[in-house]
Amino acid sequence: MPHQALMTCAEVLVRSLAAHGVDTVFGIPGTHNIEIYRHLTGHGIRHVTPRHEQGAGYAADGYARTTGRPGVAVTTTGPAAMNILAAVGQAYSDSVPMLVVAPGPPVRHPQRGTGMLHEMRDQRGAMAAVTHTAQRVTTHAELTEAVAHAFVEMTWGRPRPVYLEIPLDLLVETAEVSILAGIPATIPQPDGELIDAVARRLSEAGRPGILLGGGAKRAAAEARSLAELLQAPVLTTTNAKGVLPEDHPCSVTAALHLPGATALVEDCDVLLAVGTELAPTDWWNGAPRPEFLIRIDIDAAQLVQNARPDLAIHADARQGLTQLRAALSPVPGRDVGRAQAWRSRLAGEARAKGARWVSMMEAIASVLDRDAVVVADNAMACYYGALGTLPVHVPGGFCFPTGFGTLGYALPAALGAAVASPGRQVIALVGDGGLMFSVQELAAVAAEGIPLPVVVFVNGGYGEIRSNMRDAGIAPLAVDLPVPDFVALARALGGDGLACTGPESLADSLRAAFARPGPTLLIVEEPVDVVTASI
Repeated sequence: MPHQALMTCAEVLVRSLAAHGVDTVFGIPGTHNIEIYRHLTGHGIRHVTPRHEQGAGYAADGYARTTGRPGVAVTTTGPAAMNILAAVGQAYSDSVPMLVVAPGPPVRHPQRGTGMLHEMRDQRGAMAAVTHTAQRVTTHAELTEAVAHAFVEMTWGRPRPVYLEIPLDLLVETAEVSILAGIPATIPQPDGELIDAVARRLSEAGRPGILLGGGAKRAAAEARSLAELLQAPVLTTTNAKGVLPEDHPCSVTAALHLPGATALVEDCDVLLAVGTELAPTDWWNGAPRPEFLIRIDIDAAQLVQNARPDLAIHADARQGLTQLRAALSPVPGRDVGRAQAWRSRLAGEARAKGARWVSMMEAIASVLDRDAVVVADNAMACYYGALGTLPVHVPGGFCFPTGFGTLGYALPAALGAAVASPGRQVIALVGDGGLMFSVQELAAVAAEGIPLPVVVFVNGGYGEIRSNMRDAGIAPLAVDLPVPDFVALARALGGDGLACTGPESLADSLRAAFARPGPTLLIVEEPVDVVTASI
C-alpha cells in the first residue's frame, strides 16, 4: 500500500513535481498561488522570477528546448494566466514540453461569478485553446495523478504543453494522499515489414535525401549514422538546426526557404522525412514534393499532414532510425560529393540572402563554443541571417519561435536556456522592435547573475513589416519607431550596454560579455540605406 500523508494540495503539487525530477520552475507569486511557494525550497526546486508571466513561459520554453525535459511555469489566476498564453501557444506550435500550473476559482464557485479578484468566466477553457490538454482538478489524489499524466503526455509522445488548474481553496485544504511518482508508458514499436520496405527503397535510391525535424532532436546520433551510411544530403527544419553538426559533410542547410532547398527535395528520388510536419513556416512557399516520400513520426496523425507519404512509419525517431540503420547495408558507389555540391549551392544562397548580416554572424561564430546555445527572435537578422549562416553543432543549440511566430521570445527564452545549462555559452539575437516586447527580463537575468550577451540588430522599428508595406504599395505606417537609449536602459535594469561598430568590435564585446555576470546588450546599428531597402 503506497504511503499516505496528510498534506495540502499545494504540497501535493510540489511533491509531485519533485517526484518527476523537476528542479526549476519559472513564475511570479501572486495572491492566489503563494501557498505553492511555501514548499518549493524545501523540496529542492529552484524558483526563477521573470518580470512578466509571458517571460516565464518563454523561459520555461528555453529550458525545455535546451534540456529536452519539460519546462515548468507557475502563474496566479486571471490576468497572470492570460499573460502566459502567447508563450504557451508558441510552445504548442513548436512541440515544446511545458507544464503550466495556476490556481483557479474555488471548487464551489458560482458559474455566473461573484466579482472575486482575478475572476474569469473560464480560465481553463482559455488555456485549452493553446495546450494539448487542460485539466482542472478537484481532489488531492486527482492532482498527483494529473501531474503524472502530464509528464506522460509531454515526454512519451509528441511533446506539447499541458495546463493544470487547482481550485485556490484546495491549495490550503488538507487530505490523506500518496504521491504518484510516475506512470509506466511505452512508445510505439516500428513495424518490421515497413522498416524492411523503407530500407529496400533507400538502398535502391539513386539520389536519396534526408529531412530532419524537431522530432529528431533526441535521435542525433542515429540520424548521423544513417546519413553517413547513405552519404545523403541532410536538410533540417529550423527547430532541428544542429541535430546534425553543421560542419558535417552531409549537412546542407536549415534555411528551407531558400530556392536551393526546394530544388534539392525535388531532385531526390527518395526523401526520408523524420519528425517534421513539413510546415509552411519552414518552407515559406509550401513544402516541395519529392518523387518518393517516406515519413517517420511519433504522432500518427502527423504522418499525413501537409504531404501524404508513399511509406510511413509510426515510431519514435530514435527507435525508427535505429531499426532502419540495422536493416540497411552500405551502398557501393556512393560518396559525399553530391551532398557537398548541394551544401556549396545552399551556402551561396544563404550568404546572398543574408548578405547584410554575414560579417556579423561570422564574428559571432568566431567566439561561440561548439556547444553554445543561440536563442533567436523573429527578427530579420535571425531568419535571413543566422538561420542560414550561423553554424550550430548540437541538438537544441538553436531556439527560434517558428509556427506561432511570436516577438519578444529571445531574451526570456535565453534566460531559461542559461538557467538550464550553467557554464554553457548562451546568446540571444533580437531586433530592436522585438526586444521592447520583453526588455524587462534584463532585470531577471541581472538578478540571476547570468552572463548573457544580447545582440540587438537595430533597424528602427519593425523592418520586415516596413518592407511588406512597401512591397504592397502601402506607405509605411506605425513601423518606424524611435530607438531607445539601449545602453542606458540596460544599465538601469542591472546590465550593461555597448555599441558595436563592426564585426571585430562585436567579437571583442561578445568575449567581454561572456566574462561579465549579468546581461549585456550589444548594439549593432544597421546602415540607413539598408534599413530603408525592401527585401
